[in-house]
Amino acid sequence: MWCEGMVSVVTELHPPAPVAAGLRIGLLGGSFNPAHAGHVHITEVGLRRLGLDYVWWLVSPQNPLKAAHGMAPLEQRLAEARALWSHPRVIVTDLERRLHTRYTVDTLKHLTQRFAGVHFVWLMGSDNLEQFHRWRDYSTIMHLVPVAVIVRPGSSLAGLRARAAQHFASARVFDPAGFAQRRPPALIVLDGPRHPLSATAIRARRLAGASAP
Repeated sequence: MWCEGMVSVVTELHPPAPVAAGLRIGLLGGSFNPAHAGHVHITEVGLRRLGLDYVWWLVSPQNPLKAAHGMAPLEQRLAEARALWSHPRVIVTDLERRLHTRYTVDTLKHLTQRFAGVHFVWLMGSDNLEQFHRWRDYSTIMHLVPVAVIVRPGSSLAGLRARAAQHFASARVFDPAGFAQRRPPALIVLDGPRHPLSATAIRARRLAGASAP
């Protein structure tokens, strides 16, 4: 249902799932080119460790930091993401296409204004934390929603070394209890079993298979 007292930002914006004040919703953005078990792992950690009610996979029409060459069509990426994992609390959506947003900061501005009673949390792998400082207005992102980083192989020290992590060291939280309700900026790094899959590795294997005699 709709939260009461919200100001419409986009006239025809409808949430990809029921939205009510007080819900804790994780947002996992990316190209999903293709979606893989690493995305599933990040989502499962968010649901379990942060007590999230839902996670929305925001499949980007075009990641500004990635080349369009080699990017599968959006409809294909959406279909592959939905086929990968069916879970009642995980929603795969083209929300950014409908919002006409290209940058995460703009997407979050829309969502936090439109659904002011919802506790949004931005989810990312530690490999993305290493380049987070390159995202447009990343500091604003940190002040819009709490950010949860799930450690991935090859970037286990990102929580200490990443420029964004150092800049927001004073916002670091170590107890996941109630994290979604924290007032931003808030940053937590969640470690545990790490999943090695990456979209880059999957695409490389696909290309190798396609070129094999």
